Amino acid sequence: MGYEGHEGQGRPSDVLVRCSRDPAVAIRLSGRRIDDDETVFSVEATADGLHATIPEVTVSIYDLAGDLAAFLCGLADDFRGWPGTRTWDTDQLTLEAGFHSGGHLELSWGMRPGLDKDATWEVSATTWIEAGQQLTTLASDVRDFLARP
Repeated sequence: MGYEGHEGQGRPSDVLVRCSRDPAVAIRLSGRRIDDDETVFSVEATADGLHATIPEVTVSIYDLAGDLAAFLCGLADDFRGWPGTRTWDTDQLTLEAGFHSGGHLELSWGMRPGLDKDATWEVSATTWIEAGQQLTTLASDVRDFLARP
């Protein structure tokens, strides 16, 4: 199974995306905070020999990136596939989605501490999930995780 679900106690649940091709590769969204104009959350990538965290990914209602949950819901709506890749992007997090034969979805998560001149690293991890129910569940869980009260 590529998408594992969510975890948490008494707060918006963490969202864990585990790669179906390599279970050691995972992305976790956690620690959501909402202010008037922005949502802040942590993103963590793990794999064999890799552990990277961006403690504060900030998405403003004024960003051109739009809503991550809406991006994932759009992918789920097109579960039969699309040509090329689709991209959602902020200063610290990029998500590229590519549809492959057999209903498999490649999600490439690019992480960087920011775009300022002191940003010295960038990490990318790829998770594979099924484009049907796993993607629909992921989109729903991210929508719940990022929901404004």
